[in-house]
Amino acid sequence: MPTSLRTLLADERFHLRLLAGENLAQLDAPIAWVHSSDFPDPTPWLEEGQLLLTDGDQMRPGTADADIDAYVARLCDRGILGLGFATSIIHDDVPPALVRACETRGIPLFEVADRTPFIAIIRAVADVIALDERERLEWSLDAQRSIALAALRPDGLEAILAELERRLGCWVVLFDSLGDEVRSSPERSMPASLHDAVQDAVGQVLANGSRAGARLSAADGSVVLQTLGSGGSLRGVLALGTLAPLDGAGADLVTSVIALASIALEQSRALEGARRDLRSGLFELLLEGNVEGAQRTARRLWGDLPAEPLTVTVAAAADVPESLLTELELVSERRRGTVFFAERDDELVLVASAVGTLPPQFDRLAIRSGTSAPVAWTELARGLAEARRALSVTTAERPTAAFGELAGSGVLGVLARAGAQDVAARVLEPLTASGRSDVDVLLASAAAWLDANGAWDPAAKALGVHRHTLRARLAIVQQLLGLDLDRFADRAELWAALTFAEQRGPVL
Repeated sequence: MPTSLRTLLADERFHLRLLAGENLAQLDAPIAWVHSSDFPDPTPWLEEGQLLLTDGDQMRPGTADADIDAYVARLCDRGILGLGFATSIIHDDVPPALVRACETRGIPLFEVADRTPFIAIIRAVADVIALDERERLEWSLDAQRSIALAALRPDGLEAILAELERRLGCWVVLFDSLGDEVRSSPERSMPASLHDAVQDAVGQVLANGSRAGARLSAADGSVVLQTLGSGGSLRGVLALGTLAPLDGAGADLVTSVIALASIALEQSRALEGARRDLRSGLFELLLEGNVEGAQRTARRLWGDLPAEPLTVTVAAAADVPESLLTELELVSERRRGTVFFAERDDELVLVASAVGTLPPQFDRLAIRSGTSAPVAWTELARGLAEARRALSVTTAERPTAAFGELAGSGVLGVLARAGAQDVAARVLEPLTASGRSDVDVLLASAAAWLDANGAWDPAAKALGVHRHTLRARLAIVQQLLGLDLDRFADRAELWAALTFAEQRGPVL
């Protein structure tokens, strides 16, 4: 470790005597470097954690106490660990004002007696720093070799994380792309006080979707978070906790582990791709009605297929990022027997037990999807058709739809969600855009006549006009719209147009 001022004071070679700051923590702090200067303000050339040596030329007899105090104040503000004052060169003794100022400001002051060369002190500190750096380099190289050898083991990912814990004396937790904890060490576990904060931070970096790192500081230590995998397809997050921040060698080791862990996770992509191809093949068997054959194959790989009744959910493959497919793989692994998914042409199809719910990833990513009513495996084709029907009525504002909701609102509900309002406006456009001043009267008359099932007298009475007047109005309507209201089909066309136009906004 780098040397400290207390260590220098104990070294008899340098003839040092402490004059102020006997109980200060700076005495045991590591010295970053030793600098010598007689400038009245040497702080532009100093950095925090350094030691300053001076022979006091800037404090010749007659220097005001206020100037000396200001000098010490500047050193304190700069974060200097201590001030060494040489005697028997310019000053026989250390100025009392300097001793008082250092006591007041809280900076160690020591006398450098017997003409001890400043360079001797500087060289001693430099030698310790160089030795420390060499030892850390050797430690780093040895640790890197150990990590590389661990990566060659059959359980490579687990081995390199265990080696990282051993080398740094830290705890390591691995989170998957869902934010769930998948690996931790029983010997070095994450402090319970940090769990919520780490979990929140993991969720934030995963939600961001790009490669990123984060750092948390707490009473229980420092936590480093780093994503694994490529941007847009994160494989997880590595969380590492130490009692003190990592130095350069420790940070380099963590970087190597992250690289190796990312490689190990990326190597599983080929296997995932093969599994997804197999899922697609099983789905085709299920569509053809070969449920037993598909069940036997699925049981060997993933466990039982979801139990009936089932819901089928369809999303456009173009809307589904690679990261969601990875997350679905994890969900199907952990919720065996409740979720099955497959890619088919330009669609992602998700089959789940009806008692389950759509995975939260769909909501988080705002994936447009449609879900069928409950079906059996033998009715999979019908469920797929219903899910596609529900998907067709989704919008950016309403990204999910269920066929049960459409069926519950009847045929009109399905037509409304399919954009019937726009068609209705186009059907009525020859009348509404005719420029006639009585457009509202004509529309109201047509609606009243249809509400009366085509009976003239009740409709005329409801409108407060003679039936001949009503007949004349309807004649204009059918002429402008090109309809024959003696035909049921044309009456239904007018009724639907008026109905959906009212859903679009009042036109009567």
